[in-house]
Amino acid sequence: MPAKDQPTWVLDRRRALGDRITELRVARNLVQDQAIELTGIPRTTYQRLERGQADARYSHLLAIARAFEVDVTELVR
Repeated sequence: MPAKDQPTWVLDRRRALGDRITELRVARNLVQDQAIELTGIPRTTYQRLERGQADARYSHLLAIARAFEVDVTELVR
């Protein structure tokens, strides 16, 4: 579903997830390139996730959680 067709609450949660991913990355003193390397997620996808511009696949959430050594629930809390 295109972003313009999604409810505001969905877009807000997507942005919140991006902020949380960024927060965890920075807390671990990683730059984006390091996070991309650790997760194996394509660069543009990872960047869009952090900016809250893309819906995350469950596999992306798993890869990010593993790279940042947190449970998936820590990403989406």
